[in-house]
Amino acid sequence: MKVLIVFAHPEPQSFNGALKDAAVNTLNAAGHDVQVSDLYRMGWKSQLDADDIPGERVDPGFFNAPKEQELMEATTGATPDVRAEQEKMQWCDLMIFQFPVWWFGMPAIMKGWVDRTFTRGFAYKSGRKYDSGIFRGKRAMICATTGTASSLYEPDGVDGDINHIFWPVHNGIFHYAGFDVLLPFMAWMADNTSQENREAYLEQWATRLRQIEQETPLFFHSREDYTDEQRLRPGIEAKTGFQWNSSAGQTHDAAARTYTRNLK
Repeated sequence: MKVLIVFAHPEPQSFNGALKDAAVNTLNAAGHDVQVSDLYRMGWKSQLDADDIPGERVDPGFFNAPKEQELMEATTGATPDVRAEQEKMQWCDLMIFQFPVWWFGMPAIMKGWVDRTFTRGFAYKSGRKYDSGIFRGKRAMICATTGTASSLYEPDGVDGDINHIFWPVHNGIFHYAGFDVLLPFMAWMADNTSQENREAYLEQWATRLRQIEQETPLFFHSREDYTDEQRLRPGIEAKTGFQWNSSAGQTHDAAARTYTRNLK
């Protein structure tokens, strides 16, 4: 298996760095090939702008990113730094996003990696999204740390269900581009817990990676479950945990219970 780890933490000796190193060592020991994109050490440019279009512009006077990207991918291709990352995405069988949860999401540098690398014409295009996505057959997942306890990220916690918090990544980035999505691996309170707990997290992560090829991906509704307006058809009960279908007589509570059962 070929694995790409996209790593976003400014401190190499952080616990995110330890999780990244544990993944590299475990996967290599199991005979897998690993590449790491260490975004801070690479000096990754976060902002998507007109400088990302190396060739002829659709409209030099107005920057419309999807239109410019589509022409770019059909002609010159992306800038060298972006193209190098796109080649890693094409190469890998599994992509892991390694990051600390900052302000209920990933660091800006990682979002910038997505903004610049998941270009229209390369990562998606008309008719090539979700279960017909370009990266269908590949897998993706999150490995992340938090500054607070897991209880805050339960369905009744003050911060909300962690899988709901990650819906924009799971559904809006990974699944949108066709990846099968695996459950995230979470290290709770990584900077505010004991060394014993940190060592336990590293061993749990290594154990999971040794068995990662056998994991069942998260459920997402297929295109056939949606109408032409891309809404769940009447009679189709939502099972993702982030959706519910009132036209099927389904309440939010019932959808949440179905989702919880599906995670077990």
